[in-house]
Amino acid sequence: MIKGLYEAHLPVSNLEASIEFYKRLGLKFAWRDEDTAFFWITEGRSWIGLWEGPEVQTPYHPSLRHIAFEVTYEDLKQSLAWLRSLQIDPVPFGSRSTVEPFIRPHQGNASVYFNDPDGNSLELLCHIEVPQGLKTITSKLSFEEWEELCRKSSD
Repeated sequence: MIKGLYEAHLPVSNLEASIEFYKRLGLKFAWRDEDTAFFWITEGRSWIGLWEGPEVQTPYHPSLRHIAFEVTYEDLKQSLAWLRSLQIDPVPFGSRSTVEPFIRPHQGNASVYFNDPDGNSLELLCHIEVPQGLKTITSKLSFEEWEELCRKSSD
């Protein structure tokens, strides 16, 4: 029945500034009205809606005001340089002190985080293949740690 995610929405305080920010990310502008704008994530399949209004004052929580964009593993390895080239600062995830991308073996994914101008949490995320012997690792690993573990597990 369910084939994917079609849309997600975020509150913003200034629609014009947010439109410019999401254009910098390379998302294709779809349409807007007086207080709403939509951008295609995958044209014809999924988009994000930005809504200008007082809801932007809702405090951040992982269940609110968060979207993850799918990227490739190689893109994620280059994500810090890409974000910085757009004058966007990556942010640490949770209690981490580093902004470096990291691997979650038990979830089979890797990610890096940043915020939009209103503090909405954005994530670049990719799926990873996890060797059977590494699927129980619940700690967050750097790319270097992950690739070394994968090398050792294939020996």
